[in-house]
Amino acid sequence: MIYASQWSTGLFDCTSDIYNCCLTCWCPCIAFGQVAEILDKGATSCPAHGFLYTVLLLLTGCQCIYSCMYRSKLRQQYMLPEEPCNDCLVHYCCEPCAMCQEYRELQHRGFIMILGWRGNMERQNHAVVTPPFAPAGMKR
Repeated sequence: MIYASQWSTGLFDCTSDIYNCCLTCWCPCIAFGQVAEILDKGATSCPAHGFLYTVLLLLTGCQCIYSCMYRSKLRQQYMLPEEPCNDCLVHYCCEPCAMCQEYRELQHRGFIMILGWRGNMERQNHAVVTPPFAPAGMKR
């Protein structure tokens, strides 16, 4: 299979963004909720995803099944390779690293995670486009 792009950072580059690393380690439900809300294009909110993630974590310990579905969704949306192995195996073996990588990937693609889907769409719609600048001395 041919992939159009590569991951912007590696699976184990967690400390390249300390805020993301701390958020994912101490409040994984928030980090996951932010990623899932953006991947769902706002269909379900960050708090709803975070709540379901927490319930699965506390009751079953199998939250990685839920979160691996969103890794697959991210890969499909941005045509990223399934590496270093299967999405569910990545989340099962190294959930915090996988969630950090997904969070960084969305940031790299221009999302401000704390704004959520709606905030990012409003920011995008209000962006001012300026024409390119040409020096005054340019002539044909």
